[in-house]
Amino acid sequence: MADSSTSCHVVVVGGGIAGLSTAWYLIRQAHATGLDLRCTVLEQTEHWGGKILTEDVTVEGVGRFVIEGGPDSFIAQKPWAAQLAGELGLGDRLLGTNDASRKTYVVSRGRPVPLPDGVLLIVPTKFMPFVLSPLISPLGKLRMGLDLFIPPRRDGRDETLAAFVRRRLGAEALDKIAEPLLSGIYNAEADRQSLLATFPRFRALEEQHGSLTRGILASRRNGHGKATNGSGKPGGGQPAGSRKPASAFLTLRGGSGELIDGLVEALRPLADLRTSARVTALAHGDTWRLALDDGTTLDADVVVLATPAWTAAELVRPHAPAAAERMEAIRYVGTGTVSLAYRQSDIAHAPLGFGIVVPRSERRPVNAITFSSTKFDDRAPDGYALLRVFFGGSRSPRSMNLEDAELLHTVRQELAHLTGIRAEPLFHRIYRWPRSNPQYDVNHLEHVAEIEKALPPAVYVTGSPYRGVGLPDCVKQAQETAGQIITYLTVVEKR
Repeated sequence: MADSSTSCHVVVVGGGIAGLSTAWYLIRQAHATGLDLRCTVLEQTEHWGGKILTEDVTVEGVGRFVIEGGPDSFIAQKPWAAQLAGELGLGDRLLGTNDASRKTYVVSRGRPVPLPDGVLLIVPTKFMPFVLSPLISPLGKLRMGLDLFIPPRRDGRDETLAAFVRRRLGAEALDKIAEPLLSGIYNAEADRQSLLATFPRFRALEEQHGSLTRGILASRRNGHGKATNGSGKPGGGQPAGSRKPASAFLTLRGGSGELIDGLVEALRPLADLRTSARVTALAHGDTWRLALDDGTTLDADVVVLATPAWTAAELVRPHAPAAAERMEAIRYVGTGTVSLAYRQSDIAHAPLGFGIVVPRSERRPVNAITFSSTKFDDRAPDGYALLRVFFGGSRSPRSMNLEDAELLHTVRQELAHLTGIRAEPLFHRIYRWPRSNPQYDVNHLEHVAEIEKALPPAVYVTGSPYRGVGLPDCVKQAQETAGQIITYLTVVEKR
């Protein structure tokens, strides 16, 4: 054992939600099983949380704005992030969306058109709003109805999200609904996006009910259907069991960063937490030795790499070249957001609702607009509004290369065109995340299984490159990784 004959030492590399959650569950599970365990978490930057970044901006004479640089919410139907918040004593801080204002618009021919009321996932569940909507043409609506008669696919093989939606609902449903809403969650290309890695429920509903439409309607009758309008983009929610009516998305009252702050505060007495600590190399002898950029080393019985896949690849390449090669093959795209604050009177003529999504076919320099202060309470003072504009990814990659002034000018032009907002903002904030979003291409889960199989002993990978990009998925992976490590160390201790 590293540094002690009785204590197991686990080093977690990466201080985002996956790395911090892994440390949290490692310590909890070790305590529950009586395992003597020490944990160190290393983060190469100066702050914890990775892409989870909440900024409070106070404007004199106006009040406080809560701005999200990264994800602003998480899916309530996946319980793991909300459970973690409860474990950290933050359960009372959970905040659902203002569902009375829920409305999402889709840009069609350069203008925002309301998404028909009753669309669950990508299937209409209310007849008249769908029939009367101008978003889908009459032929497109008929093609969507053919889903009830198309035989299901039951071979278990992966396919792209685009192939699935075209097969079941047609090309127009893909263009106007599935691509902006569902691929938008992953900043992905629908023609490359793995169905089984991102929306496995669609295949399960098809297999079980013979039709996606019948499956969604059955889920709705059973109380499992939720309107899905994009994680971090127009959408909203409340947890099951909450006093307020349930909806699809959650956040914390002070922003997503509260979850990170809560984790760090809870871990400080229990683990060795270090920022500005970059790992430069891994060496293996009796234990793993991590070399840090300050010239020091750490010995560990187990190493967890909760980093971008290419960073993990650099570290494991000398010991597991096959795993490194597969990790490097995971594609990434860069994304960004621009948040802008306005007087409420300056946006009075904008479309009312949670926001606007932009299909790839519209070829615009932005991907979506969220009315953050409509979607959630406590995001802007009374009489003021906060908006967030998304850019980058596979749909508007050129926007990532714009200088700040040109980007702001472009964003304001898009706001004027799509929402009628032409006023000067009180202030703005730009956040850029280069090479930040892993792409789950078709057969991604098979690819990940091969990575895990090829890793060296006592080295684990976890987080957004592998089995889910959202906060709940990263927390779930952390729980599972911690469980695997506890099992491994328990076996080693008994030898």
